[in-house]
Amino acid sequence: MSNSFNRPVVLIVMDGVGVSKDSKVNAVRDAHLETLDNLWQHYPSLLLNASGHYVGNPDGEEGNSEVGHNALGTGQIVPQGPLRVQRAFDDGSIFATDTWHKTIAYTKEHQSTLHFIGILSDGNVHSHINHLFAMMKQAQSEGITRIRVHAALDGRDVSPQSAEKYIKMFDDFVASLGNPDYKIADAGGRMITWCDRYESDWGVVKNGWDIAVRGQGREFPDAITAIETLRAEDPGVGDQYLPQFIVSGTDGTIKKGDAVVFFNFRADRAIMTSVAFTYYDFPYFDRGDFNPDDIFYAGLTEYNSDTHVPALIFVKPLTIDHTISDLLAEHRISEYAISETVKYGHITYYFDGNHHLDQSDIRTYVEIPSDSDSESFVDRPWMKSADIADKLVEAIKSEKYQFLRVNFPNGDMVGHFAELEPTIVAMEAVDIALKRILEAVDEVGGMAIVTADHGNAEELADSDGKPKTSHSSNLVPCIFYDRSSTAGLYALKQGDFGLANVASTVAFLLGLDPLPEWQPSLVQVS
Repeated sequence: MSNSFNRPVVLIVMDGVGVSKDSKVNAVRDAHLETLDNLWQHYPSLLLNASGHYVGNPDGEEGNSEVGHNALGTGQIVPQGPLRVQRAFDDGSIFATDTWHKTIAYTKEHQSTLHFIGILSDGNVHSHINHLFAMMKQAQSEGITRIRVHAALDGRDVSPQSAEKYIKMFDDFVASLGNPDYKIADAGGRMITWCDRYESDWGVVKNGWDIAVRGQGREFPDAITAIETLRAEDPGVGDQYLPQFIVSGTDGTIKKGDAVVFFNFRADRAIMTSVAFTYYDFPYFDRGDFNPDDIFYAGLTEYNSDTHVPALIFVKPLTIDHTISDLLAEHRISEYAISETVKYGHITYYFDGNHHLDQSDIRTYVEIPSDSDSESFVDRPWMKSADIADKLVEAIKSEKYQFLRVNFPNGDMVGHFAELEPTIVAMEAVDIALKRILEAVDEVGGMAIVTADHGNAEELADSDGKPKTSHSSNLVPCIFYDRSSTAGLYALKQGDFGLANVASTVAFLLGLDPLPEWQPSLVQVS
């Protein structure tokens, strides 16, 4: 390559920070963002697509942190979980798999119950209720007479108080099958029941375990009554934090000889529950007399590609080769990645194409522990931004690394509460961190790309003004901060770009040829 840049490149991902002029409730617009506003006004910038087919999702579907970081780190647009899994249902291939046949055979052999665990909604970020329905219908056609569902209520990727809608959809679907013995046995909000991630709080998995395996929890005659009662007791609570409950009379506990299927297709909030059901050596909470050999357990896909958890899956996992980290390793270029726990996996595992890479003499990955209680994010919206900035500034000034990347989770994790004031504080905390990082970048003669993985904080209400906890499909910023001596050697291209164009851009700015699999660079030689 003709350019010969010799300075560090820092990629700053502001998680969940999109751009919107029309949003009624917009924390990005309303926050005092001195640093970010200055970047917009004085430095070259583009808007990037971060949703739909630009990140491998169906057209019109919002982006998320997983697909966003896949695109950023691999430079490729690859059909993602929702598309791949949907294709398996559409063509029926999922029901021709060995794992499906084993699921049905085991349940019949033991004359037992087939259980499903997962997020009960059509959010299509972690799961889709239609996938559950398809498996229930197929199970009925193959002679399964008893099904119990252990529902993680959403309210995060869908409207914050919409659980009744999905309970009714379930009841209507069962009625359409002729009212077989298929029931919701228990449920609870996804953030406190089953769906923790990155081992932040094993108590979340234990809450699910207590109601589904031990049969211990508050009982109600039906799920709708439970939700209405719990809402009356705490009117502001969103579905994602609804206390767990049991539907009395369903006899829905998971027993010896039963089959269990986790129907989430996204990995991060499914791994820990899968570990609880499959590991023999399990130190995280008391499982009672449970033994993994006592049940059959399968997942919709593989949730950990290193440990191959679970062993039995319906759809083969996605891994993406030819990543930025691959290119850097080939050229012995040192890299540094950092975030706090809730997004550490995104700036490392997902950025690296769903590969767990080992630390090495040229690769340093740093995790700052997040607060263990996710509900605290709305009360402490600054999260760990200062701690992350401390470590990143130190790494930049060390001049040991040529490519550094960071994820600030605040805009997304606080934005999911759809509360304006905390999200404003979250954005301002990131802005303060940005200022410190850019000062360090200047000190070493480097440059920085400031971008995001998807929108959220800029759209906290829907078109009717109701709280919106899910992601947006808005474009995201991509700002080039460069006060180095080489700033004039390149210029931005014009075009229709997405997150996958960033990898080639990073390669260009490091003086490397991009990999042939990648989308084109956002910049070119002046």
